[in-house]
Amino acid sequence: MKIAIDSPAGAGAGTQSKLLSKHYNLFYLDTGKFYRILAFHKIKISFVKKKLKEIKLKDLDNKKLLTNEIGIEASKIAKIKKIRNLVDTIQKKYGYKPPKKFNGSCLDGRDITYKILPDADFKFFLTASIKIRAKRRYNELKKLNKKIKYIDVLKSIKRRDKNDFQRKISPLKITKDTIVIDTTNLSIKKCFLKIKTIIEKSKKKNFQK
Repeated sequence: MKIAIDSPAGAGAGTQSKLLSKHYNLFYLDTGKFYRILAFHKIKISFVKKKLKEIKLKDLDNKKLLTNEIGIEASKIAKIKKIRNLVDTIQKKYGYKPPKKFNGSCLDGRDITYKILPDADFKFFLTASIKIRAKRRYNELKKLNKKIKYIDVLKSIKRRDKNDFQRKISPLKITKDTIVIDTTNLSIKKCFLKIKTIIEKSKKKNFQK
């Protein structure tokens, strides 16, 4: 099984991807972490290929990658075609050839549904109001930096949305075969159950065929 999830920042894609991966025993990959780790280390373009080969999956769990500043820099790096192509190759490898102990893969990011896993069994686009997304992100970042202000996070989300939706290379967009889920008024559990129900109904329908 391959599940592809795209979303703007703070819509809940990461949380839901982790829950789905655990439930269906899928290999989970937060694809945006690759851009964050490059931003964190301030890697020059000429050294990107070498750095990507050195990155281990456990490196992507570094909490320092979650800061607001790194997120903004990562969205800028993601605009660079050369870097994008190198990162795409790695993401596709994990998406199509996950470790054998898993039943498939679940990737979330900005261009997963149409570029990284275009033939995914299930495609979702999670969204939410910008104020709700900023609030969620603020609550998350406050654990790392107690001095952070909500208004700064809101401004950051707006800048990231602009970068993600308007960039020429692999912009964030909704494809015709993607199921859109607005998480504004959904709890984590309700959102998970909604996605799970969609998947189970489809699996049952295909089984009956």
